[in-house]
Amino acid sequence: MRAKTILSGLFLISLIVAAWVVVHALPQKSDAATEPGSGQEILVAAAPLTAGTLLRATDVTWQMIGHAPAPGEFVRPFAAARDANPEIDEQTRAQVFGAVLRNDLAAGEPIHRHGIVKPLEREFLQSVLTPGARAIAIPVATGGASTDLLSPGDRVDVILTQKFGITGAPLTRSSVAETVVENLRVLVVGSIDAKAAAGTAFGRTVTLEVMPDQAEKIQVAAELGKLSLTLRSATGVSTAGPGKANGVKPTWAGDVSPALGGAMPPVMQAERPTVDVIRGAGQTQTVKPQ
Repeated sequence: MRAKTILSGLFLISLIVAAWVVVHALPQKSDAATEPGSGQEILVAAAPLTAGTLLRATDVTWQMIGHAPAPGEFVRPFAAARDANPEIDEQTRAQVFGAVLRNDLAAGEPIHRHGIVKPLEREFLQSVLTPGARAIAIPVATGGASTDLLSPGDRVDVILTQKFGITGAPLTRSSVAETVVENLRVLVVGSIDAKAAAGTAFGRTVTLEVMPDQAEKIQVAAELGKLSLTLRSATGVSTAGPGKANGVKPTWAGDVSPALGGAMPPVMQAERPTVDVIRGAGQTQTVKPQ
């Protein structure tokens, strides 16, 4: 009887302890679930960034916060939304790609909507251009780096390709490509206009940062032939400096295709004319010049 009473007492004590744990655990769980900003991430600078920087994927990253996001911050979608739509995460980050910073940012500092200017906004070019620079929009060939490889902030070279008509020049000189200017910064990459691109090699417009003399070169080049862009390495160093020519020689058709030389007709050697030399006493001698 006594053992039964002891067991009953222990059972009651265990129930009391369990009830105490449950009662104290429930408010904590509720507080954690309702705490503003718990488990949320916002977009921040991945490294120190200066004003005028054109934001790229490597410039921003997600960072966990323990408070409610401030107005204007870019908030990462919750895990459930990312699982349902894996592309939504990158789509949220991409909202800042190509935008220019108004002010300097330290590493880990939040990206605010009011702290950036997007390409289609009025103040974009005024904010992104360096002192003394100009912006020029050019149509480029829809191949190579001028299609899907370019992003604002990239560095490119401008190449002019010319194809000559019937000029009497040999086939090896029928077309030529040459670098017009080098190491220009891409400001805006326009979308392809299907109507403008129909039946032509052009259709995409790229806006570049240039100096006034470089703008003149590009304008003349656009009248001479087809323009295309080549993407430069992010770590490459140009000894000529931004936009300066480095003495790259033009590449002719014969430099690319030695077969053009074989397609040329053989050069006919014209027969040298004879000369009559009249000497004294009426003697005439016919000779061929050497």
